Amino acid sequence: MTDPVSRTILLLDIERYSARDDVEQAYLRRMLYDITDRALESAGIDETLRLRADRGDAVMELIDANASVTALLRALLTEVPAQLRAVNRMASSSAQIRLRGVVADGYVAVDGLNGWVGSDLNHACRLLDAQLLRAALRSRPHDFALCVSEGIHSGIVRHDHPGVLAADFHPMTVDSKNGPLRAWLHGPVPGRAPGTHDPGERGVGEAPVPDGQGDGPAPGRDCGPTAGETTAGDSGGGQAGPVFHFNGGAPSFGGSLVGGDQHGVSGGQVTGDVHLGGGSKGASA
Repeated sequence: MTDPVSRTILLLDIERYSARDDVEQAYLRRMLYDITDRALESAGIDETLRLRADRGDAVMELIDANASVTALLRALLTEVPAQLRAVNRMASSSAQIRLRGVVADGYVAVDGLNGWVGSDLNHACRLLDAQLLRAALRSRPHDFALCVSEGIHSGIVRHDHPGVLAADFHPMTVDSKNGPLRAWLHGPVPGRAPGTHDPGERGVGEAPVPDGQGDGPAPGRDCGPTAGETTAGDSGGGQAGPVFHFNGGAPSFGGSLVGGDQHGVSGGQVTGDVHLGGGSKGASA
């Protein structure tokens, strides 16, 4: 067996393949291969950068990690739907082709029998078989439903590259033999009202972990004063009170100006009048 190598994993599967007769299945397989080849060529991924495995009603591609995942996603979101429309316009009702797709990343090894081995590949296959992805395709007026793994979303999708809009992807959690798997579905998640959370999403009732890029505290989370902030009325006994921000200029309270004599600011005391939303309240030293 070869050492595991980092790959981009592309899976495409034909809906209702087993319900067709032999002639129709042969036709659908030809269409699947043709659509896959055209999409990969459109993304600039030639045959030297990929390995293919035939799974009857599905095709699996291991793509070189140096190939552009952004270009691949862009091609899947534009080229594949366009090709499906063109093919289905000319096909009979029994030969319509509709596809589910998964893009994931991970480490995959190839064994001595040319089989592919890796837990990341197993996870991608489970996403392809997920009932939520199947339901998404059934609910779509067009012929393609795509989801991406958490790694692809974190590394590519969330950065909102041209042609791959982050807002078009929605979190979903699917069950598997090894526990819940997190993924991101392109388009609405079946059975979920717009604007509602994924039931399995981290962050529902839990604060996100800041990533060091300017994330503020989670909504509704009470954060204590940080460096440069003093809590009025707090004498060390832990009593909560309004927070005054002293950052070198005029102090503020909730965005309102604190006016008057500010020479007594040190230690968190303000002399003069404190103006809050147009009203005033006297403050003594």
